Parts: sequence; C-alpha cells; structure tokens
Amino acid sequence: MMKFLITGCKGQVGFQLLKQLSGKADVLALDRDELDITDKKAVFQTVSEWQPDVIVNAAAHTAVDRAESEPELAHAINCVGAENLALAANAINAVILHISTDYVFDGTKSEPYIETDSVNPQSVYGKTKLDGEIAVANANPRHIILRTAWVFGEHGNNFVKTMLRLAQSRDELGIVADQFGAPTYAGDIAKALIRIAFTILEGSKACGVYHFSGSPYVNWAEFAKEIFAQATLQNLIKKAPHINTISTADYPTPAKRPANSRLDLSKIKATFGIDPSDWRKALNNIQAYVA
Repeated sequence: MMKFLITGCKGQVGFQLLKQLSGKADVLALDRDELDITDKKAVFQTVSEWQPDVIVNAAAHTAVDRAESEPELAHAINCVGAENLALAANAINAVILHISTDYVFDGTKSEPYIETDSVNPQSVYGKTKLDGEIAVANANPRHIILRTAWVFGEHGNNFVKTMLRLAQSRDELGIVADQFGAPTYAGDIAKALIRIAFTILEGSKACGVYHFSGSPYVNWAEFAKEIFAQATLQNLIKKAPHINTISTADYPTPAKRPANSRLDLSKIKATFGIDPSDWRKALNNIQAYVA
C-alpha cells in the first residue's frame, strides 16, 4: 500500500485528504503542532522515518489580510516550509503535491487564467505562495503545484460558514460583486490530488503546474445568493437576507484581492481527466456546514 504524508491535516483540504485516503493508503497526517514545516531538520527526520511515496503539502498561512502585517511568518510557512518538504521528498525520490492559489495573479486579465500566464501577485499572501511554487519546483522535479481558489467545505472556516452565521442575525448584507471566480469544494480538491498522486505513482511524468477550481464562475454576491437559496430550501434559515451588491472599493481590506480569479481548467482535464468542482452540488447538504 502506498504511503502518504499529509501536512496541514486539520485544514479544509487536509481534513478531506485524510478522510478520502482511508483504506486506500497508509497515511501519516500531521498538523503544525505535530510538525513545524519551517524546521528543516524536523521535516527531514519525519520524512526519513516515514518514507512516504507522496507528500501532500496542505499547510499554509492562509489568513490573507493578516499576512500583510506578518510577512515573515507568511514567508516562513508558505515558502520555506514548502521548500523543506520538497527537498525532503526529493531526498527519498518521493512526489510532492503542493497547493497554491489564484492570488499569484493580479486579476487584470479579461479571460480565465491558464497555467503559463504571467504571474504578478498583489498581496503578501500571493507573493509568498508564488515564492513557494518556485521553491518547490526548484527543489524537486517530481512535483505537482495545484492552484485553486475560493475554497470551502464542512470543516474549517470559509465563506459559506460566514454567510450562514450572518444569516441568523442580519436582514441584509453588503456583498462584493466585482470580484469573479469559482467556489471550490475542499472535498473535490482532495479527490483531484489523490487522483493525480496515484497517476504519478503509476508512472506518469506529467509533473508541473495545474489549475483546479469550481464551475460555473460567479461573483461573491452570486455565490452568497446560492448559499442562501439552498439554506432556505433545506429549512436551515427561514428567510434569506437581502443582498446589496457593493464594489471592492466599498469594502477595503488590508490585502488586495484579484478582480478576476477565474482559472482555466483545460490542462487538468486533458492530462488527468479531472472535471471542475461541482460547487453547487456541494451545497446540497448545507446542514453539514453548521454542524
């Protein structure tokens, strides 16, 4: 049975990876309390002892706005930590799967981004994630970098949970409508990573950068409307809050967000046969997001 090492196992994607790999692989799942990925010696020791076939790095500093005030920590986790894992994987000829983000782009393109488009991150988070991509690619030729966006799931903190919480106490909400992208269900990201991992282990040489997100593309206000529609339909809330669409300028944040987070998914479909995340289907059991 193949052996996996998963970092960030208590995060949205890490949680799903552990759940979906049950019975399919031997898994060592670690969170930051169990392995500090910025500690190179600790990383090499853990990898040497476990001898995984695959390392999936689901650990990251994802507090986008807070990263603006703690760039050193964001760099340590998103770049140095990722590089440590890639180097340790390379030392035992293991594959490294690393999760990245749409924030490596500036969001000014009018069409969905393809993997070879020029990168131009506008935030500390985006810059440190890009640095992590480069470090992983340089440290281990057997790498997969999976860029994704707008992640949500039953486990952890995300937009769906925030909307459901606010719906309990607010009659109306102002939601940004000039940022476009695609919600991506964490369970679908885990499923894609597992499929890629096993394909690579079976001999595929298709390493490199891939995009994976949901479909169809929406803005945040449209996503919120769908969340409330499902919550109402499934009797989770009595009445959906009225949504006032606002602009990014109306809701300033420390970190700049891309106006266009749409990712082109042609490459991952052609290479691995992976379809976009069906984010609407993932809302069919919306009760699970408040359990």
